[in-house]
Amino acid sequence: MHTMVKLLLSVVMMLVIQFSVVSSAYSYSTEEMATIDVYEKITPSVVVIDADIEDGVSSGTGVIIDKSGIILTSSHVIEDTKDINITLYNNEKYKARLLAVMGENNDLALLKIEPKKSLQTIKLGDSKRVKVGQKVLAIGNPFGFSGTLTTGIISRIDYERNKIQTDAAINPGSSGGPLVNMDGEVIGINQSIYNPDNNKSNIGIGFAVPVNAAKRLISEYQTTKKFAIQDKKTLSKK
Repeated sequence: MHTMVKLLLSVVMMLVIQFSVVSSAYSYSTEEMATIDVYEKITPSVVVIDADIEDGVSSGTGVIIDKSGIILTSSHVIEDTKDINITLYNNEKYKARLLAVMGENNDLALLKIEPKKSLQTIKLGDSKRVKVGQKVLAIGNPFGFSGTLTTGIISRIDYERNKIQTDAAINPGSSGGPLVNMDGEVIGINQSIYNPDNNKSNIGIGFAVPVNAAKRLISEYQTTKKFAIQDKKTLSKK
């Protein structure tokens, strides 16, 4: 009887060890899980934008801010476009029309599609609460690789130019995508990168328009319900 008990205990211990090994192989750190959760939470609210222009296609990213199909993006993505094509995360495709533009260094635009059903929206945060050093995530469509996630921190806040600087990778096709905090709130709209070698590399200096500028554009449009275009002078963009 004593031998049988020892044998059973040995079998149990072996099973426990095997389970632990399997579990550890598929475990994630607390920080990893936080990042995964934010990505999975907001991805259904991120869209791919392909705008037909005279010499090809201007590609970018956008975020759904209203369940009826209003999308926020960068104005330079859809500037001088003939047609604006939107692809949702589930690969549904729509034509979009332009609602409003906020130019100068704000570089923001509102688009509208007519979806088959209500869409999941993204939450807009408060860019006044942004701090240098905080972790941020960027989601975009760089070089056509839709749903790409990059991570980094807030590197600097450029109060003079009203820009949030980050080292999260931003590349062609990422413009108009969300820069989000670890609560999944948009704190900026990715706009451009600094690359002194004429677009040959990304050296980790990217810029986003603070989301509070976007909130002003949204508020203005919701109040007037009119198409609005402001001066569209912008920086060199991605």
